[in-house]
Amino acid sequence: MNNPQRELTLRFLAEPQDVNFGGKVHGGAVMKWIDLAAYACAAGWSGRYCITAYAGGIRFVAPIHVGSLVEVIGKVIYTGNSSMHIALEVNACDPKSLNRRLTTHCIVIMVAVDETGQKITVPTWVPETAADKKQHSAAIKLMEMRKQIGEEMQIFVD
Repeated sequence: MNNPQRELTLRFLAEPQDVNFGGKVHGGAVMKWIDLAAYACAAGWSGRYCITAYAGGIRFVAPIHVGSLVEVIGKVIYTGNSSMHIALEVNACDPKSLNRRLTTHCIVIMVAVDETGQKITVPTWVPETAADKKQHSAAIKLMEMRKQIGEEMQIFVD
């Protein structure tokens, strides 16, 4: 692949079937949109089929109303051998005003796999701008924190 796509934006309208009992878009719908954007971003970067390995740090900042224009932005912020850390943010607005507001953000780790489901190498992403370097560094810190959390969580599966 000559020029991998590092960033991707999905846009669509929040539909009535996405609503919860409180009249807002339910978190499960938002998580599905995040997973779709993470997949499309990772596939665009790697040129391969990708699977979700981790989704974490999901913060629901503000509700999304039915009929809102929703924008899910995914961006590669770190690459390992076969993994890609994708930072995602979800914004929403009334389509008549286009005053976007952040509603949700998180990190998803995707892994590229071959036809047999085995991990496969992805292109390396090298941060260039100061913002890129800051996000890359944060991704590394989060990896260390996830390892500690994973060790603590073992109590629930042993």
